[in-house]
Amino acid sequence: MTNTNIPLRRTPLDPQGSRLGHSAEHPGFADRAYLRRRNTIVAAADGHRVGEPSPPIGYTEAEHATWRTVYAALVDKQQGRVCREVLRARRAAPIPADRIPQQEEVSDRLQPLTGFRFTLAGGMVPNKRFLGAMADGYFHAVQYVRHPAMPLYTPEPDILHDVFGHGTHLCDPFFADLYRTVGRAAARVESTDALELLSRVYWYTLEYGIVRERGLPKAYGAALLSSYGELDHFTRADIRPFSLPELIRRPYRDLVAGYQPVLFCVDSLPHLAELLHTFCDHFDDDTPARHGMCPEPARRSTGG
Repeated sequence: MTNTNIPLRRTPLDPQGSRLGHSAEHPGFADRAYLRRRNTIVAAADGHRVGEPSPPIGYTEAEHATWRTVYAALVDKQQGRVCREVLRARRAAPIPADRIPQQEEVSDRLQPLTGFRFTLAGGMVPNKRFLGAMADGYFHAVQYVRHPAMPLYTPEPDILHDVFGHGTHLCDPFFADLYRTVGRAAARVESTDALELLSRVYWYTLEYGIVRERGLPKAYGAALLSSYGELDHFTRADIRPFSLPELIRRPYRDLVAGYQPVLFCVDSLPHLAELLHTFCDHFDDDTPARHGMCPEPARRSTGG
């Protein structure tokens, strides 16, 4: 049920300032040995049912080394760039710094904290399944790790994005409640427009959200937390006050160039919770038409 045809993107500069070119040229898409390894790991997601245990992966020392490199770089880069609540959640998150954890290992420690577990994905997941599973406390996550040649940039989500980024959220009751709030709304609806609308709100909040803290923009979205490049760049984006009508009508960042050009900032995390509950708690298939909000479908990714 998962879609492993990952969309390509072009980014003009990596965090060190060198040109990366089209993502098809990235070693993660061009290295045949890496692709064989990635596809072997992805194959386990074929036919996987939400909530079934994820199979263990025998990660290599090189893969563990990539995890250690990125983990250390992200922890360092987050200082001064992410909000206090996220830093507190990250310190409590059951995510080791020295090795790639197994999904079941992290899930077994997340569940007593918030009731969430990871469930296996092979790549991009349809909105109904991905968002709807969050209502029942399941978050889809992949098991492969990015290519070691360019550890601070990946054009597709990997285990670092899912487990380090979203795992930080999912160990915290406040953030876990927001995931469930979006999930319950998705579970109630069937229309493509309604699911696309929810996906867009999720994208600009729990993936790419910004909060104002002591007058400064700080990251809280998981795609920012898990991307060295986005953490380096987001303060130079066009940061706008949170506006649901504007957010809904704005397309996702087209995956042909660069970082997110426009981000939306809430006044506080309690403000975020109020906004999401107000919007999602009574969400139904008629919500897009009722508010004149019929977003055009768009492709998206959370590589970084």
